[in-house]
Amino acid sequence: MPTLYVTEPGARIEKEYKRLLVTKHDAVLFRVPLHQVSEVVLVGYVGVTTPALLALLHAQIPVLLVRRTGALVGRLLPPTPKNLPRRRNQYRQADDPAVALALTRAIVAGKLRNQRVLALRVLRRHPGGDRAPLAQLYAAEKQVAAAPDLGTLRGVEGSGARAYFALYRQAFAPEWNFTDRNRRPPKDPINALLSLGYTMLGHALMTALEAVGLDPYVGFFHAEKYGRPALALDLVEEFRAPFVDSLVMRVINWQMLKPQHFLAEEPGPGVLLTDQGLRLFLREFGKQLESRVQLQGTGRQLSYRKHFEVQARRLARFLEGEAERYPPFWAR
Repeated sequence: MPTLYVTEPGARIEKEYKRLLVTKHDAVLFRVPLHQVSEVVLVGYVGVTTPALLALLHAQIPVLLVRRTGALVGRLLPPTPKNLPRRRNQYRQADDPAVALALTRAIVAGKLRNQRVLALRVLRRHPGGDRAPLAQLYAAEKQVAAAPDLGTLRGVEGSGARAYFALYRQAFAPEWNFTDRNRRPPKDPINALLSLGYTMLGHALMTALEAVGLDPYVGFFHAEKYGRPALALDLVEEFRAPFVDSLVMRVINWQMLKPQHFLAEEPGPGVLLTDQGLRLFLREFGKQLESRVQLQGTGRQLSYRKHFEVQARRLARFLEGEAERYPPFWAR
C-alpha cells in the first residue's frame, strides 16, 4: 500500500466514512480509501483533524510530520506492544564489539557492492567517462573483510564513497553543478535531492525496524547520538545507491525535475526544492517504494517497502543467533 504525502501548505486531512480527504479552504483536493494507505507523511504546514487521526491510529497507520528538508519533527504511532526480549537482546549485542564488527562488515560490503553496480551503469551510459575511480572502489570492497575494527572499516567506507561519487557525478550534465557530495546545507540541486531522499529513506526504515520489534535508535555502524536513529541509518547504507541515487538519476535525466524546480535558500548557500518540485519528487519517491525488485536467492519479487521489512527481520535473526551472518541487500 502506498504512502500518502501531503505537501500543500494550509491543507489538512479529514475523515469521511472509510476514506481520507485532503482539503484546503473547504475544497477537496484528494480522496483515498483508508485501507489503501500504509503511512501518512505531512510536510510543512499541513494539519489533520482529530477524527482522521483516530482513524489512522486505529488502522495501525503511522503519521509522520516532517519539514520541507525531510527532517523529522515527530511521529505518531498506535500503542502496539513492543518486543521487549528482542530489544533487550539488541542492547546486549550492541555492546559486543565482535557482533558490531561482523554486522558492520556486512553492511559496508553491501553498500560498496551496490554503489559499484550503479557506478558501472553510469559508465555504460557514458562510455567516455573517467573510469579511474573504479579501481579505488574495487580496492575498498576488497578491504572490508580484513578491517580489524570499526574505525578502520569507517575509513574504508569513506574511501569507497569518495570514489563512488567521482563516478556517480558523471551521470549528470555540467549545468547541474554537481561536483561532490555536500550537505548541511546541500549547495546544488543534486545534493538537495540526495539529502532529502536519504532522510525520507531513513524514515521508511525506522518504520520497518519498529514493525519487527527492534529499536531504531540503537545501532552498530553509526555512533549513538541523542535523537539520531542509528540503526535505521545503518540500514540506509545498503539502500542508498539502488533506491535514492538511482531515483535521483531518473528524475533528473528524464527531465521530471528541471532547474526551475529549485531555489536558493535564504539566507545562506543552500538549495531547496520549490513546492511543485517537492510534490514531484515525493510522488516519484512513493512510486519507488512500491516498485518491485527481486528478492536475492529466490525468484520472488517484492516492493522496496517489503524489502525494508525483510532486511529488518534478517537483522533480528542475526542478533538473536538464528543466522550465522547478516546478508545485506544486493541490487542487481
